[in-house]
Amino acid sequence: MTTETTQKPGISAAIIVADGKVLMVRRRVSEGELSWQFPAGAIEAGESPEEAAVREAGEETGLAVKALRPIGDRVHPKTQRQMWYTACEVVEGEARVADADELDAVTWAAHSEIPGLVPYPLYDRVQEYLDEVLPH
Repeated sequence: MTTETTQKPGISAAIIVADGKVLMVRRRVSEGELSWQFPAGAIEAGESPEEAAVREAGEETGLAVKALRPIGDRVHPKTQRQMWYTACEVVEGEARVADADELDAVTWAAHSEIPGLVPYPLYDRVQEYLDEVLPH
């Protein structure tokens, strides 16, 4: 047996809030199962987590966003990948499925709608941020 020694790159997620809602994307994952989450992707060589969040938001949703501040980072309990979360705001554009290979849909979710889209608790720092910036 060989042991995997190459570490997978970290993942950076953009937490984009506008007009009292947060942007969620429904990702195509293995076996065609769809899952709602925040726009996110692998951090490329030489990129900061904030730069990756901005780039991934554009690639996945067509939105131009700017990073406001880091929210936090953790090892994701389901994927075991290092995750960074960045608060972002829209600079221009309309959210859409810009990468149909990766995404099935996008939606702007109100605070009360998040539990119906994500059937497990959000990372506590992301939840605290959304509790702070979204009306409930």
